[in-house]
Amino acid sequence: MKISVSVGSAYYDGENWSDIVEYVKAADRIGVDYAWSAEAWGMEAVTPLAYLAGVTERITLGSGIMQISARTPATTVLTALSMAQISNGRFILGLGVSGPQVVEGLHGEAFAKPLGRLREYIDIVKMGLSGERLVYDGKHYELPRPGGEGKALKSSIPPRPDLPIYLATLGPKSLELTGKVADGWLGTSFIPEHADVMLDPIRAGAESAGRTLDDIEIQVNGGIAVSEDVDKLIAQARPGMAFTLGGMGSAKTNFYNAAYSRAGYADICEEVQRLWVDGDKAAAAAAVPEELVLQAYPIGTEDMVKQRIRAYADAGVQCLRLGARGKTAADQIRNLEESVDLIRSALAA
Repeated sequence: MKISVSVGSAYYDGENWSDIVEYVKAADRIGVDYAWSAEAWGMEAVTPLAYLAGVTERITLGSGIMQISARTPATTVLTALSMAQISNGRFILGLGVSGPQVVEGLHGEAFAKPLGRLREYIDIVKMGLSGERLVYDGKHYELPRPGGEGKALKSSIPPRPDLPIYLATLGPKSLELTGKVADGWLGTSFIPEHADVMLDPIRAGAESAGRTLDDIEIQVNGGIAVSEDVDKLIAQARPGMAFTLGGMGSAKTNFYNAAYSRAGYADICEEVQRLWVDGDKAAAAAAVPEELVLQAYPIGTEDMVKQRIRAYADAGVQCLRLGARGKTAADQIRNLEESVDLIRSALAA
């Protein structure tokens, strides 16, 4: 199983940037495979990766994710090709649609029909990465713009038609699109015992395109935490799960909540979201059951965590994505080293 790390978060402000640099350099040194950079309403995804490309040697750097509403398809093409150039081919383009609160509130773009927009966006991006002139006549994108003075252009940066594209998707139809067109899936809200909720649509999409599930690398969040005090770990994890179910999106549109609902937790998801939207965040966290926490997160005693790691592998996960844990760079690096050793020993056993 491969291992990746996450850089920043939806709201990361860059305050401890030097710590993140040391963390990713350590990840590069100990053999972590990927570093993914997030964006939403904090630091954007690409600038950190451009810096990290200059201070690392081996680790693959990916946008996890770039929001399609924040950039035109052509800008994404130029950004991806630029990153591939300066990283010596160590860049993966991770894309996603984000959600209506960010898309409409921050970028002023319509969120309607996100799947159709994503499909067309990828068509144009692949065209640009292959070095073709951007000519496209879709429902959401039209290039060149009609009625003006524009002409079909192509990037002057050397093409990279094989540059990998990973998608962060959660809904059944968007998961199916992932299977059809992507090289990898950046998964969240994944429970190994209910892997079919996510993987069956990806498999169906892959097969409809003449591929198999093996053609898509499956990466999921796997924030490891080890302690003999399991109750404390559960208590620490509950607020994060409550935020995911109640605050990651609007009351009407929350893809994370919907994913856990499809995995059999619909009543719990509805109750946690209701409490969160009503403003009672403490009650929302308290409403998250122990069972859901322990199924969704690889936390607990060392033996419990090893069992969860093996469950991920048995479910078809090919890469676990770890988040930085600890207040200082030294703490985070030590935790990363311990987590990497734990993953390797669990799978070796």
